[in-house]
Amino acid sequence: MSRRRVVVTGIGMISPLGTSAGECWSALLESRPSVAATPASWRQYAETASTIWAPLPPIDWPAHGISRIEQMQLDTSGMLTLAASTEAIRDAGIATSLADPKKKTFHLDGLAPERCGVFMGTGVGGITSFYGNAVNHVMTPLKAVLADPTALPPMPPRFNPFGVPAMMPNAVSALPGIRWSLGGPNLTFSQACAAGTVAVGHAFRAIAAGDVDVALCGGAEYLGDPYGGIFRGFDIARTLVSEGSDPQRANRPFDRDRTGFLFAEGGAAVLVCEEADAARQRGARAYAEIVGYAENFDGYSIMSIEPSGTRIVAMIEAAVRDAGCKPADIDYVNTHGTGTAVNDEIESAVIDQIFGSKPLVNATKSLTGHCIGASGGIEAAVTALSLAHQTTHACHNLEQPIRDLRFVRAAGPYQIDTAITQSFAFGGHNAAVVMKRIV
Repeated sequence: MSRRRVVVTGIGMISPLGTSAGECWSALLESRPSVAATPASWRQYAETASTIWAPLPPIDWPAHGISRIEQMQLDTSGMLTLAASTEAIRDAGIATSLADPKKKTFHLDGLAPERCGVFMGTGVGGITSFYGNAVNHVMTPLKAVLADPTALPPMPPRFNPFGVPAMMPNAVSALPGIRWSLGGPNLTFSQACAAGTVAVGHAFRAIAAGDVDVALCGGAEYLGDPYGGIFRGFDIARTLVSEGSDPQRANRPFDRDRTGFLFAEGGAAVLVCEEADAARQRGARAYAEIVGYAENFDGYSIMSIEPSGTRIVAMIEAAVRDAGCKPADIDYVNTHGTGTAVNDEIESAVIDQIFGSKPLVNATKSLTGHCIGASGGIEAAVTALSLAHQTTHACHNLEQPIRDLRFVRAAGPYQIDTAITQSFAFGGHNAAVVMKRIV
């Protein structure tokens, strides 16, 4: 049985660079990163070695179709997913109709619900909701016995009765499934920083195999807890960037002076993927075709890439084979590109070994920062946009490359026919998606 073709027809995105795919794409092409000092309130609890991050811009939730009541009930990671899925469905040109006004649910017109699935990745799901409820639970009894209750840290005014569904990692998949009345497979992937890439890969496989016709897929994450505890966890592990004399130049993947990754407050990207013939029949515009996917596991360390890169090489070669390509066919590599010393060294060596100096090599995290579980979805979206527009953003702040590869030094037009986007995660999870230009 031949494999069905899969195309990307819609993209929705929120990141530190903007609250829509268009805003994010423009900021990428103009090399406008989001870099700011971490909240001063965090320093009430701990001093950290890194003191900068990539915050999200203010988000007008009602403009994204999220009501005041939903803002009280949902974790921000879930709201980011809903917002990105709304944009992606609109971008794909899929008409919707109201299903239940009380529940605020919709139908995707012309599509069979049982043939539509959701595949989303997240690193930690609703962890900020867990934080808020935990602080309220522990601190509330102390207010009655302390002479000065104002000495307590700020906390939510109540224990959220929707705390359990807000903190569930699977909410990032369940919420869009409920919103759009979808009855197909609804899966959540939690492979840390590779989660979004894994989700896109499994959506591709499901459509290619004929299990579904349409899939919403990508990644979502929100890490802006009010106490800075999540940030501190990465900081104490010595993974975060050191700002030096110029915070705007601190985030520099693949540069000799790199010091770590820029922690992002959060983000989400949702791609609408469809079976190609059905998309064509309904007149949909396609950004790119997904043609290959592979994943594997290092089996080495909970926090470090296996030093030889052997498992990553095997995974990338498998993804390229799955696409029916050879390494020489790859024109563009959207790297994991975190900016940490070991990761960049191993990844660049792997790229050199497999592809040599032929393909363009880029790092979207050089501008967005590291959105953890959302990163793979964001990078898949950026790869599809790069193929569609035949241009891409610069690898920001790259001045002294660690290896003689064809790094993208400036935004501009490039011929990109086949591209790969790849992710590697804490735990040892490796994944890559291969896409082709629509011709």
